[in-house]
Amino acid sequence: MLPLDHSAAVNVAAASIAAADPELMTVREHLMRLDPSGSRFASVLRDTIDQLLNGEVTGRYDWKTLFKTEKTHAGTVVEINLQREFKFDDGVDMDYQIAGIDVDCKYSQQFGGWMIPPEARGHLCLLVWADDYKSQWSAGLMRIEAAWLNGGNNRDMKLTVKAEHRNRIVWLWRDAELPENVLLHMDPADRAAVFQQSSGQGRLNELFRRAQKRRIGRNVVRTVAQQKDYMKRVRGNGGSRSALRGEGILIMGDYDSHRKIAAELELPVPGEGEFISVRVTEVSANQTTRPSVVLDGRRWACALADDTHQTAPALPAHTK
Repeated sequence: MLPLDHSAAVNVAAASIAAADPELMTVREHLMRLDPSGSRFASVLRDTIDQLLNGEVTGRYDWKTLFKTEKTHAGTVVEINLQREFKFDDGVDMDYQIAGIDVDCKYSQQFGGWMIPPEARGHLCLLVWADDYKSQWSAGLMRIEAAWLNGGNNRDMKLTVKAEHRNRIVWLWRDAELPENVLLHMDPADRAAVFQQSSGQGRLNELFRRAQKRRIGRNVVRTVAQQKDYMKRVRGNGGSRSALRGEGILIMGDYDSHRKIAAELELPVPGEGEFISVRVTEVSANQTTRPSVVLDGRRWACALADDTHQTAPALPAHTK
């Protein structure tokens, strides 16, 4: 993060740029109305990276394992998926029309690596960056002028923004949290233990056993299970939820009742299509200061390392 005084100066400069560019201000305000928290943008970027990895078929979870052509294609997929999510109109000369204004979309996995085509000069660009290793993303708007671009001699005449002129980007979201790629960030020994299991069900059981108290997205489940009925492998009636119950492990999903349990236990609350697992132990209300929740008429808290294993309580009915 930038030092506070530097960050404040950047914000003042961005406000001045936006104020001098009514179209930029209009597009910025429109995007912020569509997505005030940035959660929709973050979800699109997470899903796009996972789409490129195609874990259900390939078992991949690491950007570095993509082929060169897949990485080159990433910008186009981001552009398409953002348009689908926000229903932007097609642009006249650029990719989109946002609030009636032509806007080009450029994505780079390397910050500052946006490749700007000659035809974008004079137009607004939506510059998007996401890094799965840092679990961060950014998106900002910039009016493209030749003076702000590096020289270059590639065949398609695409140029990058000079580092000293990146302060002309009016950020919508800067270094925001990208939903975690749990497999990428797991301890290598734990990850190896997951993939050493011979069956999709066994791999999922090991994942929920070893990646507790972390949001696990649907695409992680798909990559680990590598089966078309992967969601069934999480649920009860033979899935991980029933398989791990004897070890005291709860697996909560995005049902409202499950999210309430996670919140009461002060765990990360699962978002749409996410799960979180935790081992619990029965506690007495007057003998613990730990966050707890009442299930099956008994009080439960997150287990400590030295707590003995108990059978986990049944979760509420799967209704939102």
